Amino acid sequence: VKATSGRQIFQPLHTLRSAEKELLPGFHQFEWQPALKNVSSSWDVGIIDGLSGWTASVDDVPADTIARRFRYDVALVSALKDLEEDIMEGLRERGLDDSTCTSGFTVVVKESCDGMGDVSEKHGSGPAVPEKAVRFSFTIMSISIRADGEEDAVTIFQEQKPNSELSCRPLCLMFVDESDHETLTAILGPVVAERKAMLESRLILSVGGLLRSFRFFFRGTGLDEKMVREMEGLEASGSTYVCTLCDSTRAEASQNMVLHSITRSHTENLERYEIWRTNPFSESAEELRDRVKGVSAKPFMETQPTLDALHCDIGNATE
Repeated sequence: VKATSGRQIFQPLHTLRSAEKELLPGFHQFEWQPALKNVSSSWDVGIIDGLSGWTASVDDVPADTIARRFRYDVALVSALKDLEEDIMEGLRERGLDDSTCTSGFTVVVKESCDGMGDVSEKHGSGPAVPEKAVRFSFTIMSISIRADGEEDAVTIFQEQKPNSELSCRPLCLMFVDESDHETLTAILGPVVAERKAMLESRLILSVGGLLRSFRFFFRGTGLDEKMVREMEGLEASGSTYVCTLCDSTRAEASQNMVLHSITRSHTENLERYEIWRTNPFSESAEELRDRVKGVSAKPFMETQPTLDALHCDIGNATE
């Protein structure tokens, strides 16, 4: 309670418990219009098993790992309720009458995902789990509203410290090595499915005493280069294909440091994976590899192409 409000509260345990419950996902009522596909309609969902929502298919190995997560929509609701005062304050500052602003809210969410390194017990006798952990989290970057009859959207909330751990909300914690593509896919698959469902629907949530509707946009830019490669099914960082955004090879990059542009897209990577899998032209391994330009696994998580660490390095080298 102290971390979010800055106030230290000395009270009997049961009142603290209920104060805590309000801060955890699974407390606030909400509704989706239309209802989310493949996601249950119950809103009072707490911490769930990381693999729930994953429908195992024939060629999948059962993922033997421990993962815990919040359901994505439930966590987003909790985050919005956390920002309730900021939203109302933003409406007042912009001189917007809050009773007319019930629809047209747009929320931009930045997702981050990274390995947490070695988390092994040094001398314990707990369950045998992978000794690496991965954390998937999100930050609400901005909330804007387009008032009726207005052309431009007005930003009513902007995260001042988007990289601070205070604004970064954990969604899923898993014991898994981030280079274990299969297990990662199994655990984050349901998260991706929920995210996809939310893109096609509007959230109806009471903020400031009135029901308001929100649309969400997701930007997966909090992933480092290694993670982007993992999510997009690209070869690891030692690959001849140096870049996560274009098809440049090491040789090309060293010859030409200027003309790098973003040429990869998620759908294209999926198509290349299909070519890699089916080898329609019956090529040798080398020719096939050259054709798909380093896509060797099924990409499962779309990341927005923004300037990644590698392009910054190439740019700095040019300078």
